[in-house]
Amino acid sequence: MNQKGFTLIELLVVVVILGILTSLALPRLAGRTTEARIKAADADVNGNVALALDMYEVDMGKYPSALPDLVQKPSGADNWKGPYLKRGLPKDPWGNAYVYTFPGSANPDGYDLYSLGPDKADGTGDEITNAPREA
Repeated sequence: MNQKGFTLIELLVVVVILGILTSLALPRLAGRTTEARIKAADADVNGNVALALDMYEVDMGKYPSALPDLVQKPSGADNWKGPYLKRGLPKDPWGNAYVYTFPGSANPDGYDLYSLGPDKADGTGDEITNAPREA
């Protein structure tokens, strides 16, 4: 009898090798998801949503009082040319709404916009914000 196939020992060796490779690669990839989420939040705060807020300001002469004004026309807004965000109001990568205040405290001539960050808590220092960066 000429049977073709793998022995149990050969299969176990392959499983052990795959386990070793996984244990070597996983720690390198684990920190990347948080880093990618932070970059995505920064792209919204300092890019996508910021651009929509600036376009609103150009059309209306002032920044909106709340973020929903970017997607729904506020009452008495005759110059509104929105919606300024095509896909509605985005949430940050951790599933929270972006925090917006106008006028801003960190940006007194404009607005403050930030994500609560990975720990989802305000005032802990991991917020992703549009506040001016210190040199």
